[in-house]
Parts: sequence; C-alpha cells; structure tokens
Amino acid sequence: MRLIRSVEVNEQVGRRVRVYGWLHALRGMGGITFVVVRDGWGTVQAVAEVEGALAPLEGLSEESVIAVEGEVVASEQASGGYELHEPRIEVITPVVVRPPAALYKRQLKVALPTLLDHAVVLNRHPRRRAIFRLGAGAMAGFRAALDARHFTEVQTPKLVASATEGGANVFVVDYFGKAAYLAQSPQFYKQIMVGVFERVYEVGPVFRAEPHDTSRHINEYVSLDVEFGFVENHFTVMALLREVLAGIFDRLAHAHEEELALLEAELPVVPEKIPHIHFSEGQEVILANYGLDVRGEPDLSPQDERWLGEWAREEHNSDFLFVTGYPMAKRPFYTHPDPQRPGFSNSFDLLFRGTELVTGGQRLHRHQDYVAALEKAGLPQEPFATYLEAFRHGMPPHGGFAIGLERLLMQLLGASNLRLTTLFPRDRSRLTP
Repeated sequence: MRLIRSVEVNEQVGRRVRVYGWLHALRGMGGITFVVVRDGWGTVQAVAEVEGALAPLEGLSEESVIAVEGEVVASEQASGGYELHEPRIEVITPVVVRPPAALYKRQLKVALPTLLDHAVVLNRHPRRRAIFRLGAGAMAGFRAALDARHFTEVQTPKLVASATEGGANVFVVDYFGKAAYLAQSPQFYKQIMVGVFERVYEVGPVFRAEPHDTSRHINEYVSLDVEFGFVENHFTVMALLREVLAGIFDRLAHAHEEELALLEAELPVVPEKIPHIHFSEGQEVILANYGLDVRGEPDLSPQDERWLGEWAREEHNSDFLFVTGYPMAKRPFYTHPDPQRPGFSNSFDLLFRGTELVTGGQRLHRHQDYVAALEKAGLPQEPFATYLEAFRHGMPPHGGFAIGLERLLMQLLGASNLRLTTLFPRDRSRLTP
C-alpha cells in the first residue's frame, strides 16, 4: 500500500494506493458514483460500482476528512486522466454541516464579504488555493533571485520606537506602559544592515494605519524588501529590480503552470530594459494624450497611473513602466535628491499594468545630510538616534525597493480588489478571521 499525493497518481498505474484528503464531491451517473477526494495538491476521483462501497459516507457532507484506497487505472474520462477503482473508504473526521459555498464548483460564486467572512473554509477552493500557491512561488522566486546575487535574508523588528516614515499613519501599541508602533516598513533596519552585510532582503508584514477604504489598499500586507550598497544612483536599483521581477515570473512559469492555467493568468514579459519616464515628463504625456493638466501636482493619482500604463503598452509594448524623479516633497526624508534638480528625487515607482507595484530609490548615506533632512522635515533627531548611529560610522551609497506581494498578485491575475489576493485581509472594518 502506497500513501501518495493526488498529483502522484499518474505514476502508480496498476498499483493499489491510498490518498488522504477531504471529500470534495460525490457525483452519481448511471448507477456509478464518483467520489472526488481533494488533498493539499489537487483532486483524484474514485469509481464506486459495488453496493456498500459508499456506506461510510452515508449522512456526511462535503469536507469530511477521508482516506480512499484503490487501484490506479488510466481513464480518458477522468479529470487528470487517472482514477481509483474498487475503492475502500475510511472516514477520519466526519462532517455533517455543509460548507458556506459549494467548493466543488469551478467558480466560487459568493459576494466578497461572504468570501472574507468564511475564508477559513472558502480558501480551500482550488482557485483560491491557486492564488496563494502563486504567492508562495513569488516569494520563492524573489528569494532565489537575490540569493543568487549574494544577498542575505534578514528579519527585522515589527515593534519599533518611532514611525519609520515620520508620519502619523502608524498603529500605536502599549509596550509595557510606553508607546511603541507597528513597523510601517523595515526601512531603517534594512538600511542599517547594509552596513553589516552590504546586500540584504526581507520578506515580512508591514502595517499602515491609513484610514482609506479602497480596492487596492489594506492595512497589513506582505512586503518584499531589498536594500544594497555601492549603488551609483536609483538606476542601479532599477536594474536590480528588473532582474528580481524576471526571476519571480520565471519561477511562476516553471513551477506553477497548473495554477496559472486554472486562474487563466497571463504572465508578463519583463523587457530586457524596462522603459522609464521622469515624473514631470509623465505629466506632460497625460496632458498631451488624455487632455488633463496635472502639472504641478506632487504625486500621481490612480487614474494618472492607469493612463501612463496605457501609454507604456502603446508606446513601448510593455506591461511595466518606471516613473522616476518624484518630487522630494512627496518622498520620505531619507530619499536622495537629484543632484541636478534638487526639487526632484533619485527615486522611482514601477507601474505594472497601470498600477503602482514598487517604490524605491537611492537613499542618503552621509550623516550630516540626515541631520539636515530631519531639520528640514521638522523632525527631532532623538527618536532616530540609533538609526543615525549607523551613518555616523560610515555607510556606502545605497538604495533599495519594496514590492507589495498582494498587489503583485492582484495585477497579475486582474483581480478587482486587493482583498481577493490577500490570505486574511486586515482593513478598517476587518480583524477576523
């Protein structure tokens, strides 16, 4: 008797095997019943023709945990091309209540609130599961691309003594009678660690106490962060980001064909050189092509991003566009200004299919520049003392970026809401499940 995963059935033709999983569906057809069992990788069906074979399932609902034993037989009619004959069924955990929605149907047709309220069960649906399998693949591809370039993975604190970005949108927590904050990003720590390892990355949660309620924002998400030293400018950082994205999509293409097919997802082609446009030139493009004068605005609106995404497709046949040189007024104090145009920054956003996916750039690296930047921003030095210590003891020119995992999946899959690509979303109204 071989204990196998559903995806290994094709290797066991003629052998009797045992598969553990959940009762996915029961289908009757002309006196024959098909028992579909779902494990952590896929589904396999067993064909029950003998009276009494289904007796263990009498009165039970889908999602009962079972073991199905049977002989593997090739079948053109079976999903996947193989099925189990002469099955013997063992019930491990009986379930008598039906799930909140039919998990055996190809599409999970429920309203978003229902999906999120019952995510602990509905995330079992094959399409839901495929989304998060792609997320795991994206993280694996991210790590592999950076490991190959001699980066060191780090894990930085999520309880911090001061707001990373210097703003008010932070979650305050009681830390033994003192105020602490949930980290808005690992920015300070990953910069500090450049002084230790030179090249670092982190995969971890970040928290933003921003009171918006949009389809592309949530208050906790997974950030794929990178920071490295001895950069020439932000274009050095952009070049590495291009390589990392290529590595992520290459991983998905080779390791997740089934998930991509199930979700009907089209992987983008990452150009050898992603096109870029300066922020001020992008505003001119919007005026010339779409008739809206946004010159003088310090940031791009979501509609501006969509228009520039359209322009990138038409002009460069690219799903990606770097927008560089954002005004310093809209960038954090640690951002390096453009030496030629000090009102603009050596920073960028990367648009993917018309939505901001990545923010990054070159950072300040001299201690005296940080002192001046904090003073200009009206921020005291004291809360940043440990951060500034690293720069007092020598830091190279450095830069980095952060990719939002859930937004990457949203844009890749064409999802209408970031919550659809988030395992258990946290927003203004949701703390459960």
